[in-house]
Amino acid sequence: MRVNIDVDQSRCVAAGHCVSAAPEVFDQRDEDGVVVLLDEAPAEHEHEGVREAALLCPSAAIAVREAERRL
Repeated sequence: MRVNIDVDQSRCVAAGHCVSAAPEVFDQRDEDGVVVLLDEAPAEHEHEGVREAALLCPSAAIAVREAERRL
């Protein structure tokens, strides 16, 4: 299964939970702490952390869409 991630930086409150949950996928801008998406379609072993990041985000700035892989 594949996941795609959308980040709405205008909603981000710079809480940093996403970086704690999935540091290979999310980072924060140095100047204001707003989320930065490092990987729009992360590897499968990172999916659990990505889902946790979306759940923990206090402003719902992260959306995760799951899609079946086409063969």
